[in-house]
Amino acid sequence: MRLASFSKILFAAAVALMMVSGSAMAHGSNKSGEKKQSKYPNATRKAPKLDLTSQEDADTINKGSKAYNKHDYATAKKVLQPYADGTASKSKYAQVVALQIMGNIAYKEGHVDKAIQMLQKALTLNVMPNQTYFDLEYELSQFYMVNKQYQKSADIIDKWRQEGKLQTADSYGVQGVDYYRLGQYDKAIAAIKKAESMTDKPRETWNQVLAASYAESGNTTEAIAAAKAQLAKNPDDMTTLHNAVSLMVSAGNYDEATKLMEQAQTKGLLKKGKDYVLLAKLHLMKAQDAKDAKPEAQKAVSIIKQGIAKGVLKPGYESNKIQGDAAYFSDKINEAISFYGKAAQDAPDGKVKLQQAQLLLSQHEDSAARKASEAAIKQGLKHEGPAYMVIAEAERSMGNKSGAISAMKKAEKDPTTQAKAKAWLKKATR
Repeated sequence: MRLASFSKILFAAAVALMMVSGSAMAHGSNKSGEKKQSKYPNATRKAPKLDLTSQEDADTINKGSKAYNKHDYATAKKVLQPYADGTASKSKYAQVVALQIMGNIAYKEGHVDKAIQMLQKALTLNVMPNQTYFDLEYELSQFYMVNKQYQKSADIIDKWRQEGKLQTADSYGVQGVDYYRLGQYDKAIAAIKKAESMTDKPRETWNQVLAASYAESGNTTEAIAAAKAQLAKNPDDMTTLHNAVSLMVSAGNYDEATKLMEQAQTKGLLKKGKDYVLLAKLHLMKAQDAKDAKPEAQKAVSIIKQGIAKGVLKPGYESNKIQGDAAYFSDKINEAISFYGKAAQDAPDGKVKLQQAQLLLSQHEDSAARKASEAAIKQGLKHEGPAYMVIAEAERSMGNKSGAISAMKKAEKDPTTQAKAKAWLKKATR
């Protein structure tokens, strides 16, 4: 009996948006504008002359900016909305600043589509200094990412880099996430490697993206190496640990995966029931490959009992299923039947009930096996053929030939049992 394999590593990148806060407005002086442009000294874009000439407009925009910085969004919106609409002033620069701040407010209030529209409109007006323009463009790329518009996010970073003539580690990091989400793993790997080569303080998420990209592209060795590097930097982070363990499991390296989880247990890092379940499953995986499965199976049971004793793991489907598997590996069939029965009470489908039925049949408990198979079908099975085969064999063993044939004909309809069912029926009807 082979246990279900682990799912692919699920990557959830936590991207910190570098929100551009509303800063105090320059009063249109050329000197201030020149300072703002210093971040992009080689930009190909020619910065336009600012059209903010009204002190009243500058003061009002500053008022809205200060309200935003104080998280008083109601006041900020009230002050800035007429400027964002373009009705309060002829100054396009004032409108751009208002759109930027209003866009950030929209984002913080969960209206990402609206935030994107405002930033797009601000950029279309094209009246701001280079630093404002390119910072706004970069911010838009991150809004696109949050909105799962990954291609647009990657594309605008290319444009930002080409026109602004600026390369940063963070920009390649953002593109790495974009390409990963787009399934373009080679590009993701190249972008993250570029990002990491440009700084001595790489972001934690980058190596997660790198490991996940290697894993999805089939390069398990590099994926594990990246995951180990990330774990070395964050040895007590359980998400990083789970990523490394998942990759090792996918490579069949159960020993090392188990060792990492045991080290975490020794350090007192197993705080959740799922951690105890994971460690127990690792012991069961090792049991399947061992000449003597009993020692590893017993370790799995011990881990489950520890989790329950600590109060972090509640008795239920997972704990009972693991104990049933462990009993099966230890040749304690009746004990396995009992635990599978308990697990089936809150199982998501009829798989474990079918396991119980198959073991009952092996113990010649035909009536109970038939009943358990019927219950498994009611609970839901992707393939019902195996359950009908158990019913057929139970009926045959109890002398009900017509009932056996009827059940086997149903098994014949399932592609997973069709060949065996046909052979059985051919032999039974001679």
